[in-house]
Amino acid sequence: MRIVFAGTAAFAAPTLRHLVEAGHEIPLVVTQPDRPAGRGLKLLESPIKRQAMEAGLPIFQPERIREPEAIRRITELSPDALVVVAYGQIVPQSLLDAPRLGAINLRASLLPRHRGPAPIAWAILSGDSETGVTVIQMDAGVDTGPMLAQERVPIRWDETAPMLEEKLSEIGARVLLRTLEQLERGEVTPVPQPNEGATHAPRLKSEDGRLSNEMSATEIDRRVRALTPAPGCWINLRGREVKVLRGHIDGDQAHGISLATKDASYVIDEIQPPGGRPMSAAAWERGLR
Repeated sequence: MRIVFAGTAAFAAPTLRHLVEAGHEIPLVVTQPDRPAGRGLKLLESPIKRQAMEAGLPIFQPERIREPEAIRRITELSPDALVVVAYGQIVPQSLLDAPRLGAINLRASLLPRHRGPAPIAWAILSGDSETGVTVIQMDAGVDTGPMLAQERVPIRWDETAPMLEEKLSEIGARVLLRTLEQLERGEVTPVPQPNEGATHAPRLKSEDGRLSNEMSATEIDRRVRALTPAPGCWINLRGREVKVLRGHIDGDQAHGISLATKDASYVIDEIQPPGGRPMSAAAWERGLR
């Protein structure tokens, strides 16, 4: 098939790779413009731009995909499908309607649960026992289109957001590729999303990472696993603000700092002091003495 691919974050990389390896024609890769990042505010290319450059694919970086020039450039290519994965912008209706098979989106959640920009983190924060991927036919709403395919994935007790993202990105890529082939053969029937069970997964902010021993050990554990590395979790420890990178509930305390919470102890294993490097919590505490 002739596919225009729109993606920005690293989650989209396996899908683009699978599409290329399967022999689909990719006349254009749409990704967000380079953004300033880091202390020097150096312009940073998106993971998808770097991948497209390595594969020799044409790249297009409109400031807004709804701009008339962006719409014209994409529609003139007459794609069979527009595949959108972790792109980060609302796609206008004119682009949703243009491809022969429509616009297809891969989501890292079991829709209608966790609609919004941070589904993986919210699956961990909510204590879900499972998550998964959903392929939808995009409509004018945000993650509200009819479902084409879905696959469930259990969440391990110690799983972090980066670990879960990597797993779901690979599973999702295979599910999306299979769904595209089924669409082409007319073997898929879109299923409207149920209204029951719909939740929202808003973008997380730095204040969401503020930890306190007034929380339960379970809540602290979920926040650390969901918000690390970004936006991160912070706590006042021994009179100092430190970033909590890793920990666990109860268990071995030999190499960590035990934090008494309202229901159990949470052991902080790894921290990062302001301006410092990641280190074991025990080594940091010994340094204080």
